Amino acid sequence: MVKSGKLLRSLIRAGTRTAKLFAAAAAPPKPKRAAAKRAAAKPHAATPLTKPRAAPVAKPAAARPAKPTTARTAAAPSPVAPGKWLSSHVPTAGGQRMNYWLYLPNNVPERAASKGLPLIVMLHGCQQTATQLAQGTRMNLWAEKKGYAVLYPQQLTSSHPHRCWKWYDRDTQHGGGDVPTIVGIIHKVLTQYPIDRSRIYVAGISAGAGMANILALNHPRLFAAVGLHSGPAFGAGHSTLGALGVMRHGAPGLRADVAVNEILQRHPQFPGMPTILIQGESDYVVRPINQVQLMRQSLLLNRLNEPAKVTHKPRGRHNAHRLHDFYAGRKLVLRVAPIEQLEHAWSGGDPALAFNAKAGPDASKMMLEFFSRHQRT
Repeated sequence: MVKSGKLLRSLIRAGTRTAKLFAAAAAPPKPKRAAAKRAAAKPHAATPLTKPRAAPVAKPAAARPAKPTTARTAAAPSPVAPGKWLSSHVPTAGGQRMNYWLYLPNNVPERAASKGLPLIVMLHGCQQTATQLAQGTRMNLWAEKKGYAVLYPQQLTSSHPHRCWKWYDRDTQHGGGDVPTIVGIIHKVLTQYPIDRSRIYVAGISAGAGMANILALNHPRLFAAVGLHSGPAFGAGHSTLGALGVMRHGAPGLRADVAVNEILQRHPQFPGMPTILIQGESDYVVRPINQVQLMRQSLLLNRLNEPAKVTHKPRGRHNAHRLHDFYAGRKLVLRVAPIEQLEHAWSGGDPALAFNAKAGPDASKMMLEFFSRHQRT
């Protein structure tokens, strides 16, 4: 289990910073001036990334917008991610267009050649774009090595001025809101490209993690596993103010357990949902209590009763962290990774962009390794 004493001490320390939380929740930490200029360069609504200027492999420069293209081959966001970088869109129920980007690797494993590529759906956080998420997490680089396709839907500013996915909205939590549009994007990709339908995964950070969880729980047969980085507890909030309360304190009362029961009532044959949870122990935007509640929700949804196998990873090249692994028989179903000293940022990401921390462990690698263990039958 996650050490409750350390969590409690963290929350007590955080109590003196309540006023700062609201500012942090509304705006990202200020990056260095040069990085801020690069990160602020948002691409055209349907424009792929261009190749960045020469930079060290470990810290690629932020990409600049290129001329619009739709569903055509374009430059990859990094010189070491040589696959195809495509862009397109789908109509929303409100008559607008939701844009998305798709990475297709050059490296096609033998299994993928016959059964199709596994697909990861990646959802950005507030004040991020889909392309910034791709570059910050470096997920495409790992996808190229392992032979995965990666899909990046992008929230509309007309839906939320800061591109936040509305994970706190009651209708969205029940499978409405933006959920059908994102599912529509996935199905469009499935019809156009050779994707292995038994190996589709969904992941995100912060508000994107909240939406990724909603997608997985409302469409459990579509997704084989879910990865949540710095995500809020499921099933609570129901307003902007309520969302801030969840970020600070988790779901109130018994709401976390009630939300799980509601899912099981809507899906009596719920097949379980393998989950990896990554959380910074120094995150004062989405606080660690959320990881504790997400862990409990996953234990209930996956009917896991055995204690966790705990592995300690001391501080070395990466931040110290622990892996709490829960098994069903010999199958790893739930992995919980609290990371010391990590704030509200993607672990092991590109620090040139906001919401990314240079220090590891590499969250993208962790998610891919976890996903590789799971498929729908």
